[in-house]
Amino acid sequence: MMPMAVDEASDGGYAELFDAHFWGLVRFARLLGADDPEDVAQEAFVRLHRKQRALRDPNASLAYLRTTVCNLTRNRLRHLGVARRRSHLAPPQDVASAEASAVGRESVRELIAALGGLPRRQRETLVLRYWLDLTEREAAEVLGVGIGTVKTHAARGIAALGRTLGEAR
Repeated sequence: MMPMAVDEASDGGYAELFDAHFWGLVRFARLLGADDPEDVAQEAFVRLHRKQRALRDPNASLAYLRTTVCNLTRNRLRHLGVARRRSHLAPPQDVASAEASAVGRESVRELIAALGGLPRRQRETLVLRYWLDLTEREAAEVLGVGIGTVKTHAARGIAALGRTLGEAR
């Protein structure tokens, strides 16, 4: 899919970008473990809107959104972990969102549960590479790491998923 640029002269390009990619970014945030994936995707668009004139490459809007979703999800998970440790609260009950219900088939649930058990970097890498179908280079740009690191995390993540899903059967 060709990246869309945000048109600085009007909001037409921004609205088109939002319509084309919002729900994909919601799914991305959900797969990364966000408890509020719609809020994460919405915040990414808000941040893009604020910074759209500062982007060096106007065609980088989608990459900026993906990176922002990844970083917002990381920060949210980190914050929730700290808050739980400080307050000694049990983790919140997993309430299925409309997005989660749409992917609720048993095999998908097993895969998402196994994906959730992976280390953060492996999970992010697999979601970027195989769910969003990004190239190794694009995934490396989103994660801010080298291509070799993406390859390593992908290989380890796939191996771990194979072990986990193999044990579940």
